[in-house]
Amino acid sequence: MPEIVPHPAIQRVLDAAAKKGVTLKVTVFEESTHTAEDAAAAVGAELGQIVKSLVFVAPGDDGLLEPILCLVSGANRVDLARLAAVSGEPEVRRATAREANELTGFVIGGIPPVGHPRAVRVIMDPDLGRYQVVWAAAGTPTAVFPVPPATLRSLANATVAPIAEEPRRADLAGEAESNPGPGGTTRSAPQNAGA
Repeated sequence: MPEIVPHPAIQRVLDAAAKKGVTLKVTVFEESTHTAEDAAAAVGAELGQIVKSLVFVAPGDDGLLEPILCLVSGANRVDLARLAAVSGEPEVRRATAREANELTGFVIGGIPPVGHPRAVRVIMDPDLGRYQVVWAAAGTPTAVFPVPPATLRSLANATVAPIAEEPRRADLAGEAESNPGPGGTTRSAPQNAGA
């Protein structure tokens, strides 16, 4: 039986992990796990267990763009102001698809936390630590791997910092109205007067 050789992008991820003494178990799906929702459905996990690898850029001292990779819980969105404060980069912005590919060597939807051709600063959402296992992209939009959050942080040499948006009042109000409180009563959302 012939040996199955992983896609070169997946192999870069496996090699980078092996250099840190970690063996990853990569799963490749027939269909894309490009979005966090797709990935969660494919692996049977909660949305929050999916690691979104989002590339941001800031101008470097040499005038070239410096990548900042944010590892974010699938249920969260990055707050640009928080990221600017945490990274010390007031001009940080989301990378274009082309910039993300050029700076990481991977396509959007498959950007892993490790295996990049150059050093990349990585900032990790602390909400990922709520889970025993999270799922990250393994180099292609159809490949993922499970990993404990502490191992992910170590593999990516990530700084853990609060970079996610705070839940909006409307989201919290909707959640409160749909979740019965103690005794089965519905909690009412706070009302804003004069809005």
